[in-house]
Order: sequence, then structure tokens, then C-alpha cells
Amino acid sequence: MSTQTAALRHASWRDYYELTKPRVVMLMILTSVIGMLLAVPGMVPVDVLLLGNLGIALCAGSAAAVNHLVDRHIDIKMARTNNRPIARGRVDPRRALAFALVLGVAGMTVLLAFVNALTAWLTLFSLLGYAVVYTMFLKRATPQNIVIGGIAGAAPPLLGWTAVTGEIDGHALLLVLIIFAWTPPHFWALAVHRRDDYAKADIPMLPVTHGVGYTRLHILLYTFILFAVSLLPFATAMLGWLYLLGAVVLGLGFVYWAVEMLRDRNPDAGMETFKYSIIYLMALFCIMLLDHYLVAV
Repeated sequence: MSTQTAALRHASWRDYYELTKPRVVMLMILTSVIGMLLAVPGMVPVDVLLLGNLGIALCAGSAAAVNHLVDRHIDIKMARTNNRPIARGRVDPRRALAFALVLGVAGMTVLLAFVNALTAWLTLFSLLGYAVVYTMFLKRATPQNIVIGGIAGAAPPLLGWTAVTGEIDGHALLLVLIIFAWTPPHFWALAVHRRDDYAKADIPMLPVTHGVGYTRLHILLYTFILFAVSLLPFATAMLGWLYLLGAVVLGLGFVYWAVEMLRDRNPDAGMETFKYSIIYLMALFCIMLLDHYLVAV
């Protein structure tokens, strides 16, 4: 019996669960849920809240599984990803593809049948943007891969908003813009920390193609952009003073870590910045929700 065959026999539900990148999907669903709640003054209908996010989550999990499938040959070369189920041979690529298709079809069916067509098609475009445009092409083609491809990962709050209203609203697009501006400093911080891995896998991430110093500078510049963009919900009267205070405090924290990276005195600054960026996004959206309900009262 070959090693790969033996590994396939030991594939478990956990391996398929890992294919969906659950932690990433959970962060996406957090922003989707908050997008739904921000879209209305009161409570979102329970069926839309549950089924809308179920459909979005299934489609996001499908895109993640395709990412595992396409990247299996480079995942095995990188310390962060070399134990992924397909890269290690625990899940056969054909089964992974079938799994991704089932998730995607199930997600689209839920959205079309129980939510609305606009949300379903926007979710499909987001899925294809990440699984096909970013994973298959941009990731290997340009050091601006995460900037251009970031729009797909920024869609969840818009999807949540349209699931409730059936319309694309300018305020929902502001939420997308915040995540779009957040993505480069978030991901480049990790890329700096894992530069050698990306170089080994021949992936043209910015610190590989332009150097670590150049990337650190651009992390700081994009953090300033993010800081400015994060103030727009207040400037447009979408949210109030509570949100403004939270956005300023969280934004200054992000700037602090970006400066720490640029100073290059802390060898762990890249990973610390990456971790802070996740806390930043979760906290910022939670403060949006608090402002939406508490200040309105």
C-alpha cells in the first residue's frame, strides 16, 4: 500500500472542515452579520439572518477548498501550510473538487431559494474572484496580487446588507472599502514574517519581489489609508461619536504596529502586526454595531 493511499484512508471530517478555512470564514461571517444588522434600524428577520449567512458561509468554504486544491503544490513547500489535507495527501484532489462543488452549489441554492438573487450572484462573483481570479492567476502573476484580489474578500458586509435589503447601498460599499484597505497591511505583515516561505514557493509576494524594507513602508502607507477610510462612516453620518472614538483608537494602534515594523527593532513585529490586524477588524465592526444600536437609543 502506498503512503498516499494510506493517508487517504485516514481522511476525517476534520480534514474536510480544514479545507473550508473555518477561521477565515468565521471572520467573514462576522462582517456579514454586522452588515445585515447595520442595514436596518431594528432586528433582521431570523430566516434571513440564518439562511443568508449559511449560504454565504457555504460559498466561502467552497472558495477556500478550491484554494487548497490549486495551491497544494506550493503549500507543501511552506512551513505555514505544509500540513494542509490535500498537500499532505490526506484528501484526494478529486474528492476535494467534488466537496468544493457541493458546498458552492448548496450555498447558491440556499441564497437563490431563501434570500434573493442579488445576494446570490454577488456571492458567486466573490467566490470566483477568490478561487479563480486571485488563486489561479493573480497570486502567481503580480506582487500586487493581494491588493487587486482583496476586493473578493471584502465583499461579505455588502452580501449581508443586500441579503436584508435586496439593494446595493453606498454605506454598504463603505464597509467593503474598509476591508479592502485593511487587506494589504494585514496580509503583507504576514508575508514579511513568512518571506522565506514565499520565496521558496516562488510566489511573488511584495517582500520577495521588492524587499522587506519596501514592504514595511507600504504597510505604513496603507495603514494611513485605512485610518482615513475608517473615518468615512462617521463623516457620512452613517455612524456616530462612539464609532469615531473606536476607529481612532484602533487606527492609532494599527499605526503603532506599522511604525514598529518600519523601525525594524522587533523581530516579531510582523506577526504581532498580523495578529493585531485581525483584532482591529473584529473590534471595529463590533463597535459599528454598538454605535448603531446604543447611540440610536
